[in-house]
Amino acid sequence: MAKVAVIGAGAVGLSTALNTQQILPHASVTIIADRFTRDTTSHGAGGLFLPSIDHLHGRDPDLVTQWSVDGFKFYSSLASSYEAGDSGHMIMPGYVFSHKEIKNPLYKRLVYSFRELRQEELKKLGVDYEYGYQVTTVITDTSKFLPWLMRRFKDNGGTVENRTVQSFQEFVGKYDIVMNCSGFRARELCNDKKVYPIKGHLLRIKAPWIKYWVYTEDGAYFVPSQDAVAIGGIRQKDNYSLTADPKERAGILERCYKLWPSLKGAPIINEWVDLRPHRDPLRLETETMSFSNGSLKVVHNYGHGALGITLCWGTGLSAARMASAELMKNSKL
Repeated sequence: MAKVAVIGAGAVGLSTALNTQQILPHASVTIIADRFTRDTTSHGAGGLFLPSIDHLHGRDPDLVTQWSVDGFKFYSSLASSYEAGDSGHMIMPGYVFSHKEIKNPLYKRLVYSFRELRQEELKKLGVDYEYGYQVTTVITDTSKFLPWLMRRFKDNGGTVENRTVQSFQEFVGKYDIVMNCSGFRARELCNDKKVYPIKGHLLRIKAPWIKYWVYTEDGAYFVPSQDAVAIGGIRQKDNYSLTADPKERAGILERCYKLWPSLKGAPIINEWVDLRPHRDPLRLETETMSFSNGSLKVVHNYGHGALGITLCWGTGLSAARMASAELMKNSKL
């Protein structure tokens, strides 16, 4: 029986672990992490499925498309199944607004519906943008999705260790392959200085009258979940602060209230600040590491930045296939 370790329990780590179990049903899979569920960066994400190749510099567009296709297939199947309530998936219409024409975006080929709004429709909506698009896609409520993934993983026989990994050398001779989904910690574990933080800041409000989402190019957007509406946000490169800056909060509220006045007056029930782990390019590859006590096969899967929820299932599937191929080479299957 092959022994597989997965470092990290965010959306990428859990998706990679679950895909590994499905592709390697006879393998023993263990998740090792020091942050789970509410303590992960993934927990605070808005969960809007709207993939963009522009946000993933240096990756083959065909690969990004395939990861997006795999992700939408998985999410849409959950959103239309009896598990939707537990997994946190909803089919929801919304709007994308822009000052420039958005020509043939990646998500146009994947989502349920996509059409450009007429000028009279933009005028009726009262928005100050030259272009608008009505899009029906999938929303992931991460507060439900992460626990759902963990339950599925454990139901499949997976085990969990709550500890901090200090070095890959710890796994030599104990595991046949390691799936590295450590996110921002890859800066230390892999000495990978291509990984950098993008500070995110979202507020969650109680606004049950909002039944649609809105996304703009100006840092103003809102996305309903099953219990609240996330409004944001910021994307600040190389900002390592985990503090909820009052000026940033005021800026988010000002931009969102201007965009959609019906949000004003809704009580704030939660606030999220964290560092999205970004890398140019996203790292998804196999490496053989050498240490004094032996060698170790590692599949790296990190650096998704703001597209963590969108791409986690697709990259997790690819990472699991890479692990299967490596184990086949070494006659571990």
